[in-house]
Amino acid sequence: QVQLVESGGGLVQAGGSLRLSCAASGRFFSTYTMGWFLQAPGKEREFVASISWSGGSTDYSDSVKGRFIISRDNAKSMMYLQMYSLKPEDTAVYYCAGGRGLAHPSRRYADYTYWGQGTQVTVSS
Repeated sequence: QVQLVESGGGLVQAGGSLRLSCAASGRFFSTYTMGWFLQAPGKEREFVASISWSGGSTDYSDSVKGRFIISRDNAKSMMYLQMYSLKPEDTAVYYCAGGRGLAHPSRRYADYTYWGQGTQVTVSS
């Protein structure tokens, strides 16, 4: 069993930056593809970014590409999402997720077995 805990959310002005962290418990973090998803009020959860188990491959949604950077530290069982040039439309609850048995990053919600409780990011205009 893996538990994921997000932190680092908060209120920031448009154009600002935040770094989200995801702390994982459990023995097999280094074997999981990891991802970040967001969910805005009244909307479905959507893909933000994903990183392979090794950290060697990443994938981003078009809306964040060039502004967000996903990374991981397997020795610390941590994953990060560095967010730059934040926009009001980035406002959402951000979730980290872990998927087993994946060789590559994934955008598919169904590929992820483990989910955190989420951290709120609010970007003011």
